[in-house]
Amino acid sequence: MGMELDRTHRTGDVQIRLARMADAGPIGLMSRDLIETGLPWSWRPERVARQIRCPDTVALIAALRQLTLGFAIMHFREEDAYLLLLGVRPAWRRAGIGGRLMRWLEKSALVAGIATIHLEARAASGGARAFHRALGYEEVSLVPGYYCGRETAVRMARDLRPRS
Repeated sequence: MGMELDRTHRTGDVQIRLARMADAGPIGLMSRDLIETGLPWSWRPERVARQIRCPDTVALIAALRQLTLGFAIMHFREEDAYLLLLGVRPAWRRAGIGGRLMRWLEKSALVAGIATIHLEARAASGGARAFHRALGYEEVSLVPGYYCGRETAVRMARDLRPRS
């Protein structure tokens, strides 16, 4: 059995770290295969590399040894942040990796004084929407044609401020 499908490793063996320039290629390919399926490939390695270099962006990798299992990229603005990409290899979904990536980004946002995180998910992607809802994100609106004029997006947001 190849390492990609081998989940006999403890999830604790998975390292979450800041992305490096060498990670731009694997992130771009995973975005194409996991997120942009059926759409033109827009998150090519060059675009990912620009985000890794951007001082207002945090790009993370979840890795087991040399294998990239997942990634997340979030852009920080003045008072809010925007999740650009989040993906986990199918064989490693439901192992807590996406949640670990999101918690890192949410903690970073809180430290930066960010109040709200925004994201879009494909309306047809019930799994992604359920994942974000489980983390406290609320569906705010639908955006018909958001994805290349073909698919509807669901805008989601989470207020990070403690509730009184």
